[in-house]
Amino acid sequence: MSGEFPADHGGTDDADEIGEVIRFDVVSHGDHARVMHVVGEIDTLTAPVLRSRLDEQVSAVRLLVLDLSDVTFLGSAGLAVLVAAKDDADRRRHTLRLVPGSRIVTRALEATGLLGLFEIADGVPQALG
Repeated sequence: MSGEFPADHGGTDDADEIGEVIRFDVVSHGDHARVMHVVGEIDTLTAPVLRSRLDEQVSAVRLLVLDLSDVTFLGSAGLAVLVAAKDDADRRRHTLRLVPGSRIVTRALEATGLLGLFEIADGVPQALG
């Protein structure tokens, strides 16, 4: 299951911009685990799209690995979405595990003091293990 955010979500030109700056690829690993690979920028414009995708995935599986290794920007709106998804996973007794994969994501998490909030893995294989 993969795809880009549909370009017809609101009838504005912003939709085309969203499709170009963020993409999600979701791969199942058995019945209880999925990896969601995020490609692009997570900012004020794309964070609501990420939130929607995370809500779907966190509720569907016990382990969601969020691979952020191809995220090129992570702003405060994106950080807020990650915290909300972590809270949702905790409430459901599910696990959200992050693969920062780049200095961009790691630095944003460190600078805000959020790195210790999340389960972090060095790569997808480790995150699934």
